[in-house]
Amino acid sequence: MTTIRPSHDSDLPAITAIYAHHVLHGTGTFETTPPTQAEMAARRSDVLAKGLPWLVAEEGGRVLGFAYCQWFKPRPAYRFSAEDSIYVDPDAHGRGLGRALLAELTAQAQAAGIRRLLAVIGDSANTASIGVHRSLGFTPAGVFKSCGWKFGRWLDIVLMEKSLGEGDSTPPETPAP
Repeated sequence: MTTIRPSHDSDLPAITAIYAHHVLHGTGTFETTPPTQAEMAARRSDVLAKGLPWLVAEEGGRVLGFAYCQWFKPRPAYRFSAEDSIYVDPDAHGRGLGRALLAELTAQAQAAGIRRLLAVIGDSANTASIGVHRSLGFTPAGVFKSCGWKFGRWLDIVLMEKSLGEGDSTPPETPAP
């Protein structure tokens, strides 16, 4: 049985390995050099310090995927809009883990005060990620054409969005500085 839970420091080796696979073999991320475990730990610490979720999917004691959200941009006024990231171990693709991670991430992002969750999906041919987001209520917001170069070809970025909670119908409880 798969459990979606908050990540722990002990999950970092698996998180780092899963992400490294996607960096080296996929177009969902435009990074070209896998980050070290120390860099992934720093990224996770930054997310958690902002009160945002970083989750893992675990089955039988093995981490099979992870998901987190981070402010869309680093300036404080963006703190009500977050970008999601989801990565699944290649051996676990097609089992619904990405959808389960995104569903829980969405719920936790809303609980953390996020009003708009954004997907910045690498590669317009990434139909799995586009489909997972669409299945959970994300709508298309645009495409940046040919803005990434990886594996000897130009790649688009697909933008999708989803309002959380009251969205933009009311001011946030804590106004931006």
